[in-house]
Amino acid sequence: MKQILVVIGVLLTFFLTSCIPHKDIVYLQNKNTATDSLQVMIAQQKPYRVQINDILNIRIKVLDQDNVSIFNPIGEGNLNASASERAYFDGFTVDTHGKIRVPELGLITVLGYTTTEIEEQIKARLLEEQFKETANIFITVKLSGLRYTAMGEVGSPGSQILFQERVNIFQAIANVGEIPITGERKDVLIIRQYPQGQQIHHLDLTDLNVMNSPYYYIQPNDMIYVKPLRQKTWGTGITGKETLGTLITVLGLVTTTILLITR
Repeated sequence: MKQILVVIGVLLTFFLTSCIPHKDIVYLQNKNTATDSLQVMIAQQKPYRVQINDILNIRIKVLDQDNVSIFNPIGEGNLNASASERAYFDGFTVDTHGKIRVPELGLITVLGYTTTEIEEQIKARLLEEQFKETANIFITVKLSGLRYTAMGEVGSPGSQILFQERVNIFQAIANVGEIPITGERKDVLIIRQYPQGQQIHHLDLTDLNVMNSPYYYIQPNDMIYVKPLRQKTWGTGITGKETLGTLITVLGLVTTTILLITR
């Protein structure tokens, strides 16, 4: 009888530790204060600086648009192509040397520059080589979509392209499917590319202060990895109901085995 009680105690302890706590699956908890205030000052996002393999969308406008038609693609080719495909063929891809090739202007170095700085650089070149101040040049340079990849415990792992200027981590995850209950929300990895190589950053999505993180907003070519919780590999069940069912089954087998041995 004592053996049965010991086994039951061990199984109950295992049951309590194998369930996923509620606090591990709730986003944006106010962990640092005892008040109900949810006011958070979101960290200022630094301007994005262009990296190798980025695709830039460049549009040039002047008083006489015929003079800049060579600079502005008109979307020739497959009209059924997706927006991302048209951006790839019509845009300017940053090569391995950090340059783009612009008609009439030739190679322009853009690696490490912001889109505003690239606009100023192209405008200066056009005024120097093609136009006068009276042409009233207006230039826009944008990234051809924000491409990122999500892996691990998300609804639909894979790559996504969002046509937005800013995308935070919650928006990025929502676009690939919610993190299931088996996903580790307390340590989401952001693998980010820099000129000197890749770095890994950690975000706790259950903490309200994640909005203060400099990595709260994702950048082009980011990889997001959501690790599985340990409970998933234990195979005891995800919810308390599933775990209880597993416990009852195991307890029945153990009890039967002990009774057979003691007879």
